[in-house]
Amino acid sequence: MWLPSGFQSHSELLVRHSRFLTLLARTDDEEAARAAVAGERKRFPDARHHCSAFIVEVPGAQPVERSSDDGEPAGTAGTPMLEVLRGSGVTNATVVVTRWFGGVKLGTGGLVRAYSDAVEGALAAAPRVRPLRRSLFTLTLDHADAGRIQSELLARGVEVLDVAYADRATLTLSNDDDAALLDVVAHLTRGGASPSPAGTRVIEVPVPAPAGS
Repeated sequence: MWLPSGFQSHSELLVRHSRFLTLLARTDDEEAARAAVAGERKRFPDARHHCSAFIVEVPGAQPVERSSDDGEPAGTAGTPMLEVLRGSGVTNATVVVTRWFGGVKLGTGGLVRAYSDAVEGALAAAPRVRPLRRSLFTLTLDHADAGRIQSELLARGVEVLDVAYADRATLTLSNDDDAALLDVVAHLTRGGASPSPAGTRVIEVPVPAPAGS
C-alpha cells in the first residue's frame, strides 16, 4: 500500500515534557525521502534530534530501507520507527520524528516506545491507496469518426486519457479489463481499427479504513 500521491502530514506527541513532532510523507524514491528529512532539519534547526526511517520501492529490485537515530542512543529511534513502518504495510513513505528534549531522560525503553508511538499515531490517521497497473492503448481514427467513437467509448466506461490530432486522430485509452476494451473498440469500429499497446500506467485506488477506525 501507498500513501496518496502528494500526501504529507504532521502529528505531535508529548512524553514527559519532550515534544515529538512526526512528519509522514509519500516519497517515491530515495532522493525524495532524503529531501523530506533535510526539509525537517532545515525547518526545525532548534531541535536536538531529527530521527528518520523510509521505505521506497525500486522497480525490479528489493525496496530500499533506511533509518537514522540522529544522535539518540543506537537502536532507540530509527530502527523502531522503521519496524512500525514495515508493520503497517505502507511503502514509498518517509517518517521524520523531530524531538525537543524536555529535561527528563526517558531511558532506552522509553525512547523506543516514544518513537514507535509517534510513528504509529501518524500512520493511524493517514489514508491509504493501493497501486494498480493498467495497460494503455492507442487507437488511430479518421477525424470524421473520432468524436463519435470517443463519446461512445466514454459511455461504455473506457477511459480516454488523451486525444492527439495530426493527419488522423489518435486516442489513448485505458480500462480495468483489457479484453473488454478490445471488444468495445472492435464493435464500435466494426473491426476497422485495432488498438495498439502503449505501455502501462499506475492508478491509485483508495483503501477503505478499517472498521471502527
